[in-house]
Amino acid sequence: MASKPTLKRADSMAENMPDALRQSRYHMKRCFARYVGKGKRLMKLNHLMDEMEAVIDDKNERTKVLEGVLGYILCSTQEAVVIPPHVIFSIRSNPGFWEYVKVNSDDLSVEAVTAAVYLKSKEMIYDENWAKDENALELNFSAFDFPTPRLTLSSSIGNGVSLVSKFLTTKLNGNPQTAQPLVDYLVSLNHQGEKLMITDALNTSTKLQMALILADVFLSALPRDTTYPNFELRFKEWGFEKGWGNTAEQVKDTMRALSEALEAPDPQNLAKFLGRLPTIFNVVIFSPHGYFGQSDVLGLPDTGGQVVYILDQVRALEEELLLRIKQQGLNVKPHILVVTRLIPEARGTKCNQEWEPINNTKHSTILRIPFRTEKGILNQWVSRFDIYPYLERFAQDATAKILENMEGKPDLIIGNYTDGNLVASLMAAKLGITQAIIAHALEKTKYDDSDVKWKELDPKYHFSCQFTADTISMNAADFIITSTYQEIAGSKDRPGQYESHTAFTLPGLCRVVSGINLFDPKFNIAAPGADQSVYFPYTERQKRLTSFHPAIEELLYTKQDNNEHIGFLADKKKPIIFSMARLDIVKNVSGLTEWFGKNKRLRSLVNLVIVAGFFDPSKSKDREEVAEIKKMHALIEKYQLKGQIRWIAAQNDRNRNGELYRCIADSKGAFVQPAIYEAFGLTVIEAMNCGLPTFATNQGGPSEIIVDGVSGFHIDPNNGDESSNKIANFFEKCRDDSDYWYRISKAGLERINECYTWKIYANKVLNMGCIYSFWRQLNTEQKQAKQKYIQMYYNLQFRNLVKNVPIPSNEVQPPVSRALTKVPSTQTMPGGHSLDWEDSFEYEAEDPNTRAIIKKFDFRYVIEE
Repeated sequence: MASKPTLKRADSMAENMPDALRQSRYHMKRCFARYVGKGKRLMKLNHLMDEMEAVIDDKNERTKVLEGVLGYILCSTQEAVVIPPHVIFSIRSNPGFWEYVKVNSDDLSVEAVTAAVYLKSKEMIYDENWAKDENALELNFSAFDFPTPRLTLSSSIGNGVSLVSKFLTTKLNGNPQTAQPLVDYLVSLNHQGEKLMITDALNTSTKLQMALILADVFLSALPRDTTYPNFELRFKEWGFEKGWGNTAEQVKDTMRALSEALEAPDPQNLAKFLGRLPTIFNVVIFSPHGYFGQSDVLGLPDTGGQVVYILDQVRALEEELLLRIKQQGLNVKPHILVVTRLIPEARGTKCNQEWEPINNTKHSTILRIPFRTEKGILNQWVSRFDIYPYLERFAQDATAKILENMEGKPDLIIGNYTDGNLVASLMAAKLGITQAIIAHALEKTKYDDSDVKWKELDPKYHFSCQFTADTISMNAADFIITSTYQEIAGSKDRPGQYESHTAFTLPGLCRVVSGINLFDPKFNIAAPGADQSVYFPYTERQKRLTSFHPAIEELLYTKQDNNEHIGFLADKKKPIIFSMARLDIVKNVSGLTEWFGKNKRLRSLVNLVIVAGFFDPSKSKDREEVAEIKKMHALIEKYQLKGQIRWIAAQNDRNRNGELYRCIADSKGAFVQPAIYEAFGLTVIEAMNCGLPTFATNQGGPSEIIVDGVSGFHIDPNNGDESSNKIANFFEKCRDDSDYWYRISKAGLERINECYTWKIYANKVLNMGCIYSFWRQLNTEQKQAKQKYIQMYYNLQFRNLVKNVPIPSNEVQPPVSRALTKVPSTQTMPGGHSLDWEDSFEYEAEDPNTRAIIKKFDFRYVIEE
């Protein structure tokens, strides 16, 4: 890629392009002639560069062009539409910033065009009649966002709460009139009809401020630990109700935060005050697809890490809610419902039971609602791609059951994945409740050109329904929870999952000129953690699971091959570099093995232990995994690695895996995560939690988790020699400086505890819920206007699309031979030991009459963990 030249800051790409083309006019005339010479087509960056290389055969001349402004513009191009004599470029100069530029190949004239014009040009390749239809459906969701503040820098994307707090500060403005919305909001707070915070007696800013001054003087005379019941009656006389705190100190701190918000608001203090408000007690979390349960479900169709994520999320949220309610001085029990599908044919699981208490919680439960059709309850599992016809009725049935069980409305609804997010949107719109969504995996980024090729893919995947549902829920949500920046906005070279919904087209269906704005303050980052009861530091000797040590010793060091491990480690004194992942191309475990095999210096310093898949290819039915197994055997033979490598089959016991990380740390080893792309990187979190120095891919989420050279190391999966030397350098330095390993280990633990725990996650999410609940009330009119637009889109588009999804009969299907196929996803936890967030499975049936869902991926475009 060309280095970024100096551009005039105020100039757009369209303004810079004419001069850039003029400077290389001879070559560019020839190049553009080649671009248009093959007629209408869609060209990716590699196609553009290949054509340029064919035209400018002199390497020095080509380098000169690419190092200039023109090279920068071309390297910022994501794709180009060729409609002779024009080439229309889609240019992404920075995450979230897109321009569309049309160049005439005849005279190299340049014109800036809109997203709508660009999309119409793209449609000309796939559906020319529809592209020319003046009445084609065109959607612009930004038309309702004009009063909403926007972030301005790519680096600020995902900091939505920060911007909302700043904007609210300017709205309140420190005078009685502008502060009145906050007073009105406080007056409205209640729990099941019981008033909280203030009564109608303090219904103006002036009255409230006077009462706060009086209360502050009173509280200052009390011992700090005086409990609220001791002065509750006095406070009632002044118009105050419960919710301020459980002690005099806590109440005074909350009241002073409010006084500052009314008199001289600042963003940090206002966010602190809103986060303390008693606004969230009852939470509903939707996750309809797959087999959602606590045992015997992982590995069943469409069932994996999303289940693990939600169960860990629920435990963290309940713990944080209990803490907050106690600090608010309330005697209220929180209630969290995880609402999923009841499946009568439950395959030995509890998925046919309506209610299931969640383990290690006191107030959280799984509620299962069946899918209904005109013929009654649907008995069998259905793929997440075929789920859409049931969601509206499911939302209605779930809403009725939730209201009955909670004896009122929930305070916050959180959706998960496309189906859960859509159901959450339907319920939130009906009840007027604050709503959050979590994508886990946006399928649009997995399949190259899946929008324009939707007709081709729809029979299998029903992407028309999925992309429509995703667009609806993104726009309906009050806030969006993501795990990393890259999930939203990608990197310099790769658009993010949400960014792919900025502008796209489904030819023959609709043209989305503005689907979602990455600079919208609804986007927030709250990274999950690892279960710290399982993944804890190797130094915590009293907690170590020593009962596993004999089995782990056998797993690592015995010389005999068996059905659980092959290979052996001749020199047990060497440190171990360790990797644990699925055995597929993107995880790049075979790549790490080859790096190790090639690097004699690294081999002299360490042993290699791999935990991945099977080592007998006949045990796998996944063609890609079979190929990787054979490749692993070939690499072991080619580089004569016996005595230096231990290959262990995939492990499913999370507790033993946690102790395995710690045993590797005992050997003063390191964890290596070499994936070609990693959306988040839960194994990275797990390893660092255990105190294991970690090397992880610089492509994706791990580049945000690790501070390179401080709390771990980034490695380039596309440069094995550089990466293996970086690992070797670390172990050489550890050999020469015995404290170096400990410094990296300690810094990794500090990084995790500062940023990547479930406690931090729960605190962030509940703060978001409190802040966006107030934000929602301030923007009621705008929210209602946009909701009408969304309802129109849902009723006129989505409802018709779901009619094309076949509904299976309830007849018992004859048994067929099935091959289990793992499918990569866009946001994951590692399978088996710590499961993929969307580590979904489908079945390829040998019976030709049974519908098979076979996923194919171009791994250049797969975003996965």
